[in-house]
Amino acid sequence: MSAFQDSSQGQGMPRLALIADRYNPFYLLGHWSDGRFWVVALLAPAVILLALIVLYPLFYGLSLSAHEMRLTRPELGTGFVGPKHFVAMLSDDVFWLAVRNTFLWVGIACVLEVGLGMISALALNRALPGLKVIAVLVLLPWFLPKVVAGNMWALMLDPRLGVLNDILVHLGILAQYKAWFSDPATAFGTAVVIEAWCGFPFFTLLFMAGLKGIPNELYEAASIDGATPTQRFRFVTLPMLRNVMLVAVILRVISLVNSPDLLLILTQGGPGHSTLVLSLYAFETAYRGFDFGYGSALAVVMLVILMLFTFLYVRASSVGRQA
Repeated sequence: MSAFQDSSQGQGMPRLALIADRYNPFYLLGHWSDGRFWVVALLAPAVILLALIVLYPLFYGLSLSAHEMRLTRPELGTGFVGPKHFVAMLSDDVFWLAVRNTFLWVGIACVLEVGLGMISALALNRALPGLKVIAVLVLLPWFLPKVVAGNMWALMLDPRLGVLNDILVHLGILAQYKAWFSDPATAFGTAVVIEAWCGFPFFTLLFMAGLKGIPNELYEAASIDGATPTQRFRFVTLPMLRNVMLVAVILRVISLVNSPDLLLILTQGGPGHSTLVLSLYAFETAYRGFDFGYGSALAVVMLVILMLFTFLYVRASSVGRQA
């Protein structure tokens, strides 16, 4: 008995404790975290998820763009056709019209949204009573689903019952109710304004976050040096918001190029393809014409345009050189 006590208190207990620690899950986690295996184990789920939901659809779409897949022409089969769809785009007048409309759609909407977002963010950044309620009202268009916002504007601009038509007629601006989305001269501009109304709160939100991070000492130093409000905005606010603006513009351009939902609700690309953009053309080709090969080729063109834009915009903004 005395020998057992001696051995347990002298050498047995430390040995048992060491064996128990080796099977302790926290000990094992701590031991693995010291090696490269831990990094691989942590990254593996993210890599598998990325491959399943991003890489597989991407490569499947690239493969589909080089194959024939017209559900209305099953006799053509699903064979490999190489660059046939991309060559066909060169003589497709609707494709070039959609490219032009896409650049106009994204460019005008982005400029309007950045301008409105900057003005509203500067106004909401001031410490005035009631601004929290106004901020919620300003951000409200961003919270509305595009389906709701599109149908709401379509009803307000309805050529028979639209409340905005009624107001403009009573003010004497219009002689009679106008079909805004049926006239090629007004359909595109009206849709761009509605898109800007839906999207400018996105820039407001990000610009407000950026303004909160600018130290007041910079404005105080600029005031001491005699800078006017315009000069403080130009030489303090804009440079400090450059990175925020870079990220916001890239994300918004990607969203505008890839999302045909608002135009699908308001105009469906008409009248006469005057509001047709690439994303809507690809959607109609794939899901209305059931030509998934050509539709995938259009989506690949959109992907290339977005990659080129992001590369050139980041290079031009000089953010990469600062890093």
